[in-house]
Amino acid sequence: MKTLVTGILGTAALFGQAQPQQKQAPAPMTFFITSIGAGNGANLGGLAGADAHCQKLAQAAGAGNRTWHAYLSTSSADGKPAVNARDRIGNGPWANAKGTVIARDLAHLHGDTIDLARTGNLVTKANSLTEKGGIVNGVGDTPNTHDILTGSQPDGRAYADGADHTCKNWTSSTQGSAIVSHTDRMGLRDDDASKSWNSSHPSRGSEGGCSQADLRSTGGDGLFYCFAAN
Repeated sequence: MKTLVTGILGTAALFGQAQPQQKQAPAPMTFFITSIGAGNGANLGGLAGADAHCQKLAQAAGAGNRTWHAYLSTSSADGKPAVNARDRIGNGPWANAKGTVIARDLAHLHGDTIDLARTGNLVTKANSLTEKGGIVNGVGDTPNTHDILTGSQPDGRAYADGADHTCKNWTSSTQGSAIVSHTDRMGLRDDDASKSWNSSHPSRGSEGGCSQADLRSTGGDGLFYCFAAN
């Protein structure tokens, strides 16, 4: 009788009737957009303040066991060298709150080769989620908040032209301007450079471009990217 049962079970397995395999667990969250800003407009308390904000939001979302850094560049100032956003975020891969991998590594994230630039990363409106798993408003939504603070060139590095692209290295809400990106990859034209996920256009407004009101006037809310650096 035991032999008969064993034979039946073996036949069932042969024809695909074995117990289903367990689904692979989604990748842990290692990337998100801040659900709220960190301070007064683009005054984030510098890189340290921005990083602390990333860490705080990640902790609240149950991902505080990693070291989180803001994807922000700074210019050289006060004897300190410039900082490149791409040098602050580790080596990847990075996944959003739903477990979707948005980039395998730094080269994939920034399109460092022709092939990688052609295929692109998966930083899009559908995938660029907050730490809570929410989608950030984009073109067509009210209000539109797709402007993301980066202060960076398309390759993820700081500008070296002497102009202020980081609102005094993220310490001012009244001076300078900030390079922002469009997380929904939407621009004014099909070939518009403003469709970039990390370097679309400078902020602007009545106070220069760094206040909360200025950021909101062009479709932002003082949000920025956070990446797990480890």
